Amino acid sequence: MHLEHAAMYVDDLEKMRAFYERYFNATANQKYHNPKTGLETYFLSFETGARLEIMTRPDKVDEEKQLYRTGLTHLAFKTNSKEKVDILTSQLKEDGYKVLSGPRITGDGYYESVIFDPENNQIEITG
Repeated sequence: MHLEHAAMYVDDLEKMRAFYERYFNATANQKYHNPKTGLETYFLSFETGARLEIMTRPDKVDEEKQLYRTGLTHLAFKTNSKEKVDILTSQLKEDGYKVLSGPRITGDGYYESVIFDPENNQIEITG
């Protein structure tokens, strides 16, 4: 069994789509829109077959994201090299995205950095 996809509501659907396409090589499907509910979604597909559904709708609730909240806390992307972690983290920082930690070797041996996407979701970038 494998995880088919994860989903998250976002405020700015197009901005988030562009972010994941640009920095994480996602490919978006054609946008779905349900005129009855106002729901709009994209499925973002990644090279390994993993997918992320990003969604928005007029009646969603946008609460502040606490750093150590319960529930889903981050998405992790594997680059396959320390150099790629360094390069991507540096590029994101130069482009104005906040780096929460790293790049560094964690206590359990991962080489990673953690950044915030445009809507303050934590993204882990591993080597």
